[in-house]
Amino acid sequence: QVQLVESGGGSVQAGGSLRLSCAVFGYTYSSYCMGWFRQAPGKEREGVATIDSDGSTSYADSVKGRFTISQDNAKNTLYLQMNSLKPGDTDMYYCAADPRYCRTVVADRESWSYRGQGTQVTVSS
Repeated sequence: QVQLVESGGGSVQAGGSLRLSCAVFGYTYSSYCMGWFRQAPGKEREGVATIDSDGSTSYADSVKGRFTISQDNAKNTLYLQMNSLKPGDTDMYYCAADPRYCRTVVADRESWSYRGQGTQVTVSS
């Protein structure tokens, strides 16, 4: 059974930084797309960043140059380093995984096969 567990959310002032972590358990697919999306209750899901099993990454325009997605395969952990945070980044952030290519997941409206429980990020002005 695949399980994704996020941590690292919190409250920070604008301009600050946070690093989200996602521990991955039970994922045995040889190829994958891993990523982060954010979504508030009742609002549309927004993809933030993705990383394919070949290491290629992609970012939403709203976070390019500020956020960095990375992974530590030895620790089965996915990260999202968030710098220069803005109040508009306030949201619930979710870690996600899928055996398809990232471009397919994104084209399929961020319909991930697996997701974590989410971690709240709040940025105050």
